[in-house]
Amino acid sequence: MKVIVDAMGGDNAPRSNVQGALNAVKKYGVDVVLVGDGQILLECLKGLGVENLPKGLEIVHAGEVITMEDDPATAFRRKKDSSLTVGLELLNGGAGDAFVSAGSTGALLSAATLLTKRVKGIRRAALAPVVPTGNGGAVLIDCGANAECTPEYLLQFAYMGSFYAQKVLGRQAPKVGLLNIGVEPSKGTGLQKETYLLLEEADRSGGLNFVGNVEAREAVEGTVDVIVADGYAGNIFLKTVEGAGKLLGRQMKGMFKKNLLTKLAAVLVKDGIREFKALMDADAVGGTALIGISKPVIKAHGSSNEVAIQNAIRQGFTLAQSGLIDDITAHVGYMSMEREKMCGESVEKS
Repeated sequence: MKVIVDAMGGDNAPRSNVQGALNAVKKYGVDVVLVGDGQILLECLKGLGVENLPKGLEIVHAGEVITMEDDPATAFRRKKDSSLTVGLELLNGGAGDAFVSAGSTGALLSAATLLTKRVKGIRRAALAPVVPTGNGGAVLIDCGANAECTPEYLLQFAYMGSFYAQKVLGRQAPKVGLLNIGVEPSKGTGLQKETYLLLEEADRSGGLNFVGNVEAREAVEGTVDVIVADGYAGNIFLKTVEGAGKLLGRQMKGMFKKNLLTKLAAVLVKDGIREFKALMDADAVGGTALIGISKPVIKAHGSSNEVAIQNAIRQGFTLAQSGLIDDITAHVGYMSMEREKMCGESVEKS
């Protein structure tokens, strides 16, 4: 298994990307291709105490870098020798099994869509992080790639998220919920109401285990395995969960440092505190899968450290081994609005 890494992407590049790659090669036995300025990467390796390329690590030179100031929609075309563009071209050519980047989200989305291409029949690719919930985590799809959506997009997100929950999280018959402001079918805007009907039909036809609308608080409690949302609402949900986790962490830290008794209490519950920190630790997750693209692509956090990059690489080869893309490709015919409407008409006639 070989993972290609955009070594120049991210706030802490290239050092964290190089260190994360070294860690992944050693811990997982996976091969890693670092794409970026060859001289800079070799100097970075020397700074980490590595004089010669270790077995399992390669460098492919790319002389340009896409920055946050570049237009994300066109940067990959203008900078054809960027680490992002070259890395995706390597993925397309079969030089690796997955691609990881901590660079510009918009540039990665545009480049992956136009260079690597979506699975045929998929209308939009979606960012699908696993968010911390009471049931060990749920797939949130979409979390920001598509601010404006149609009911058909959300229908496809539901299927793709369900396959991801099965293949990667190991959930059997994953429960799919539509993020909304109430559980009643009449709640929400026209988008949610029409999507609800499509998901109901998908459930009746056996394609999905749709359990209805889900409010944000219920989703966090772990009532569903897949949270379906347009990118606008999904991003607000994700950032709220992240912010709430940081707030709770700070409050707990302050609470346990008040006096000697609270410090002793902290020692007694240290295992629970450690579990809570792990649940909210974005570095332990590594990144977000870009689902709907024809090859495995992982978007790591822009501020990723070496631990996050290491885990993003793990996430990349796990996704490549899962068979998720094959499942999506095989079931695209079930993911169209027209099919669901036809199913609905058949049910009414019967």
